[in-house]
Amino acid sequence: MKTTSKLLGLAIVLSCGLMSCSSSEEVSDDLGETKQVVNMLSEPVTIELTTEQKQFAYDNNGFTLKFLKAVNDVDKSGKSFIYSPLSITYVLGMVNDAATGQTEQELEQTLGFHKGGIQAVNEYCKKLIEGLPKVDDKVTLTIANAIFLNKKYTLKPQFQQDMQTYYGALAESLDFSAPQTLDHINGWCNEKTSGMIPSILDDVDPEMLSYLLNAIYFKADWASKFDQKNTRTETFTTTGGKKQLPLMHQNVLISYLKSDTYSAVIMPYGTGLWNMTVLLPEDGKTVDDVISEVTESYLLNNHGWCETGGNTFQPYEVDLKLPRFETDSDTDQLDTEKGLIGLMKKMGIKLAFDEIYAEIPNMSFQPVYIDIMRQKAKIKVNEEGSEAAAVTIGGAMPNSVGAQPVEYPKATFHANRPFAYVISEQSSGVILFVGKFTGD
Repeated sequence: MKTTSKLLGLAIVLSCGLMSCSSSEEVSDDLGETKQVVNMLSEPVTIELTTEQKQFAYDNNGFTLKFLKAVNDVDKSGKSFIYSPLSITYVLGMVNDAATGQTEQELEQTLGFHKGGIQAVNEYCKKLIEGLPKVDDKVTLTIANAIFLNKKYTLKPQFQQDMQTYYGALAESLDFSAPQTLDHINGWCNEKTSGMIPSILDDVDPEMLSYLLNAIYFKADWASKFDQKNTRTETFTTTGGKKQLPLMHQNVLISYLKSDTYSAVIMPYGTGLWNMTVLLPEDGKTVDDVISEVTESYLLNNHGWCETGGNTFQPYEVDLKLPRFETDSDTDQLDTEKGLIGLMKKMGIKLAFDEIYAEIPNMSFQPVYIDIMRQKAKIKVNEEGSEAAAVTIGGAMPNSVGAQPVEYPKATFHANRPFAYVISEQSSGVILFVGKFTGD
């Protein structure tokens, strides 16, 4: 039996515990009898990040949690949502490569790269592109970037080289006035997300200089799959009432935490380096309370975000229930001015979207500003595991002015009411997706 340890700093920020090899463990019940419980605890294998890159990962996770709170604050629909702030980071990282002055400072500060500089940001992004898909051969992860260039314009050679070297993005020149260009760009999204995001654009602006895209696709089985015969239709309490939803069920030995505001479990995928952390509000608390607490605690206390108030994850035998669900989201539906751009402005990135004051001279021979941004994301969670994808697009517009019986403590974790969740990689601490499930 392998035990968990306390989380320290960013290196295990969202994993917040040890992971899974999905073996069976004998445990003692209240009557002293032994039974088989799935063991979801094991030792991690790390991605080698430099000291600076570890700080980047920690601070970029801060951007991710601030994004989660910002979305939750502006989205008053009461519906579930799923987003990938890391996908946004990649599109804006490509923009950052071409930026200078205060525009570059805003991008790097807001994304959590501070004064690291363009080269350091590019190398960090490349490290994740190359390293994250190799962490676990039982998990499918692809991170793809692309630049679709209006054939009327030319990219600067250094920018074009950086995009290929650090982001794996080969610029493709297209006729933006041709009808087939829309199908081509949307076809790239469909291919890179295995059909989960079939399109990102409704039309192509013939005046746009280029479109910069990032796609992230994730698919993994749970370390311990739920048995479909144990899934039952049960009552799920939404903010507006009660409804019947399929709740998956199993007993697991898993990392568990309980605070005054919420309880949480870490549900590992594959061999255990990827996981979903599920945060369930305690009675009298809401998902809003949970998101506010973990975000503020992370930003103020400089420690793993889910270990608020001195609470730490420990191995527990948990009676676990989780809904089977699907969620898809589109930032164009957010109640902010210009959707994702409006949200980015609220978070501190303003000049990059300003037609007059944007300082992005190194993308093309004509200065540009970012005229559109959009993300679509989707997740499916079932007995087998999870499948999630996101596509983010940024449109650059020319600037018109320039094994022994062991007894463990027991807990019940029935996610039969709204909850928040995160999908992350343990050794680097990098967050890929954040979401909320409300039952609606």
